[in-house]
Formats: sequence, structure tokens, C-alpha cells
Amino acid sequence: MTRFQTRLSRLAVIVLAPLIVAGCGYNAIPTQYVAAQAKWAEVQNQYQRRSDLIPNLVNTVKGYAAQEKSTLVEVTEARASATQVKVDASTITNPAQFQQYQQAQDKLSGVLGRLMMIQERYPDLKSNENFLALQSQLEGTENRIAIARHDYNDAVQAYNTTLVTFPQVIWAKTLHSDAKPMVLFSATQSAQSAPTVSFDTTPPPPPAGVTPGSPPPSTPAPASK
Repeated sequence: MTRFQTRLSRLAVIVLAPLIVAGCGYNAIPTQYVAAQAKWAEVQNQYQRRSDLIPNLVNTVKGYAAQEKSTLVEVTEARASATQVKVDASTITNPAQFQQYQQAQDKLSGVLGRLMMIQERYPDLKSNENFLALQSQLEGTENRIAIARHDYNDAVQAYNTTLVTFPQVIWAKTLHSDAKPMVLFSATQSAQSAPTVSFDTTPPPPPAGVTPGSPPPSTPAPASK
């Protein structure tokens, strides 16, 4: 083989090697890992946005419905608990840590939903401009949280599938042996039902023994049959 042919063969290897590696799925694992991390960051961003809305919401409700102290305290404590859960890039490959984070956020969703329901018993609160703005922002944020969680699950499902399918599984067992499956958000009962921020619901009965700060809307007596 001549020197020219040797150089040509080496050049062909240099050019074709990356194409062969890419065709075998070597880059799929890191590419999908980065995509899933981006979706995870968006989930955190939307939960943080919700957390930032809560103090103003609690203060607004407190000005019109101070009697709802137990609910207000629950919301404040649930928010504190949710923000105390430490999360980072490794959380999504740590099932225990991920579950702790999801449970804290779902608990906050539940108590927040109950807080938003009490506005039906307080006409002045229900018509307050600040409250109306906050409820609109909260509704939008909850929608974005649902979308972010769905997009994250899609990205993680694709990544986890890549780790166990051929030919990418070869790379997952060798050069990408540090790659771990990521944890999916589960559709828990509390997550599915919370928080309710549609304000067209039937007003719930007031708590026993509690007198609201402002009179609830009068309800006509049912017609006798």
C-alpha cells in the first residue's frame, strides 16, 4: 500500500468514525439526558412561581377572612415544607428524594385548593381586585405546572427507553455506564384533584362553629314540593 493510500485510509476512518458512532446511537443518551434536565428545570421554575404567589394570596385572604386561620396556617406551613425540600440535578435519578419533592408539592396543592374555595363565603374577598389578579395568576401557573410535568414525563420516558433498547443499551452498559433511569411524576390522587382554581363551583358550607368575617351570599329556601 502506498503512502497516499495509507493517508487516504486514515482520513476515511476519521470522517466515517463519528458517523458510525452517531448511527449506532452513542449520542442519543447524552442528548436525551440534557433534554430531560431542561424539562426538569421548567418544572422547578413553575413550582417556584407558584410559591412566590402564595404569600400575597395568604395576606389578601387574611384581610377578609381572618376566621379561616387553620386553613391559612396549613397553606403557610405546606409552602414552607415544600420550599425546604432540597432538589438538584441528581434528584430525578433518586427515587426517594424525588418522591419527597412530589409529595411536598402535592400537599401544597391540596391545601391551596381548599384556601381558594373559601372565597365563596366572602363576597368582599371574591370581588377584591388584588384577589382576582392573584387567582388569575395562580390558575395560569397551575396550568403551566401540569404542562411542565407532562413534558418532563415525556422526555424521561424517551430517555429511560433509550437506556434499555438496542443499540443504545450497548453504550449504556459501557461508555455511558453512569447513566441512571430517571423518575417519573406519578398521577397521585392529590395531584389529580388539586388545586381547584375554577371559581364557578357551588359554595361549600361554612365550617361548624365559625362565623365568617362578612356575611355569605343569601341562599333562597328550596321550594316545597
